[in-house]
Amino acid sequence: MKKIKKILLILLVLFIAAQIFGPKRNLGDIASVEPFLKETNPPEDVKIILKESCYDCHSSNTRYPWYNNITPVNYWLESYISDGKKHFNMSEWDGSSLKRKDHKFEDLIEAIEKKWMPLDEYTWMHADAKLTDVQTKAVVDWAKQVRFKYSLEAKPE
Repeated sequence: MKKIKKILLILLVLFIAAQIFGPKRNLGDIASVEPFLKETNPPEDVKIILKESCYDCHSSNTRYPWYNNITPVNYWLESYISDGKKHFNMSEWDGSSLKRKDHKFEDLIEAIEKKWMPLDEYTWMHADAKLTDVQTKAVVDWAKQVRFKYSLEAKPE
């Protein structure tokens, strides 16, 4: 029994010591999404959806929940955020090619229509981020309009 207590004590000390460390936080300027918003011109309802359901993982500014202060949870969350930004980052929209932007919107439409996004793991703790059918339609309709605009811009005159 003494051995188990020692092991538990060591694990507790290691857990407490681990709280000193954590990954770099995604705390960029929320204004970094302005070029994306200006170019894609989402209606107000879609802007709200993007803010509530997408920005945390797909921009350079994340609103962290209280449990992000617990190691190793913070590393797990940061891996989701990094992966989300790798696939679609509204904060790094400027400078991308028209072809890349169109492809990102093609992926966005598929992910929303198939309900891959927002991730279930995200909506478990952020119930307001789960999209209704009406919200899904609004985002998809907007995204299709953006793709149409890009297709017009891509055509040579």
